[in-house]
Amino acid sequence: MKIAILGKPFDDAAVPFMQALLDDLAARRAEVRIGESFRTYLTNRVNLPAQFTEFRRGDSLRGVQFVLSIGGDGTLLDTVTYVGSLQIPILGIHVGRLGFLATITPDRVAQAIDALFKGHFTIEERSLIRVDTDPDVFGSLNFALNEFSILKRDTSSMIVVHTYIDGEYLNSYWADGLVVATPTGSTGYSLSCGGPVMLPQTNNFIIAPVCPHNLNVRPLVVSDQSVISFEVESRTTNYMLALDSRSLPIETTVQIAVRRENFNARLVKLNHVNFLSTLRSKLNWGLDRRNPAGMQA
Repeated sequence: MKIAILGKPFDDAAVPFMQALLDDLAARRAEVRIGESFRTYLTNRVNLPAQFTEFRRGDSLRGVQFVLSIGGDGTLLDTVTYVGSLQIPILGIHVGRLGFLATITPDRVAQAIDALFKGHFTIEERSLIRVDTDPDVFGSLNFALNEFSILKRDTSSMIVVHTYIDGEYLNSYWADGLVVATPTGSTGYSLSCGGPVMLPQTNNFIIAPVCPHNLNVRPLVVSDQSVISFEVESRTTNYMLALDSRSLPIETTVQIAVRRENFNARLVKLNHVNFLSTLRSKLNWGLDRRNPAGMQA
């Protein structure tokens, strides 16, 4: 089996788990490739099997059967950009903080690897959002799993985002910014802006203003078959565009449109993990804090 591994620095407490994971893959004679920067990080912390090779961003992962994302949700979002249109299934191993997407905890890693080799898992298709700009801004990495955001610069006043759906005028948002989120991203930035939580297979986008000037402007759910376009006004000559964790300043003259990407991210799910249980555990739904035992109401 061919497996690629991407990751970010982790706490010392996770070193034994990482060593056990690498030893397990070596014992199974898996053909393993590790992202260049992560392999460099691992060199002085674990005993790397000599047969494990490395790869860089831009190297083809064609032929790889699974990608292990080791870190938090941010690591998994970055992993999606490495996989892209190849749609290689991604298993998120959680050694970060929140873990909405990277749901496999270190104590379940051995079980997860065994499930991969035995085929005891399901694949969850997650829609992506794509941004097209003129002139081009993000190049080939113009897609994201969570959200696309238009944001004011740190020191500037609010911006005005004129928004259109399939060419029809929707609204002019006077705000600190605007977020367009996928169902996966509904538990991210959009949620902090008052947006709804959506199940992963919902075929919609959420348009959520960030700190709007008019309090009666609320988040809006639209079909992900729509093309959403924008014109931005700012007192300064530029503002920020962001795709998940990637952001850069652009000029107000840039034309912007977002739509659903024509390929998906594919996440590996084990039998004991599902979105509803993740919601309950991560958002503490049903937790009665009046009960000293912490039982659910």
